[in-house]
Amino acid sequence: MPFVSVYIHFVWRTKRGIPYFSTAAKRTAVWRHIRENAEKKAIYIDFVNGYTDHCHCLISLNSDQTMSSVMQLIKGESSHWINQSGLCDYKFEWQNEYYAVSVSDSQVDKVREYIRNQEKHHNEKTFNEEVDEFAAIYGFAKLYDISD
Repeated sequence: MPFVSVYIHFVWRTKRGIPYFSTAAKRTAVWRHIRENAEKKAIYIDFVNGYTDHCHCLISLNSDQTMSSVMQLIKGESSHWINQSGLCDYKFEWQNEYYAVSVSDSQVDKVREYIRNQEKHHNEKTFNEEVDEFAAIYGFAKLYDISD
């Protein structure tokens, strides 16, 4: 049995950045569901949180998981659940793309704290500003095109 410690910080947005999760109650329900569903699929979510139009997850991958398969399972099932639950007034969709960055063991607590404080963080900075910083730090192309 392999012993693996691979943490990934995932960030993804709602389609067209629509603020579907406008209340703390909606956000709590979605994050709880994402965590519960992931657990059923043997996906270990260390921390999940977000804001009105996006989600952050700190995930520890198993040796047989890929980033792509984990995101497909989480985003696909949560989108289906959100639509079935009537949480949103309109058809809900996540943006196709996502950001993913590896996190060293020494930085896990710092990333947890960052994810934990999303509401406070976004009172000071928009998602687009956050993505601009993320893209600059990690050399990513911007994926938040409003048309997506």
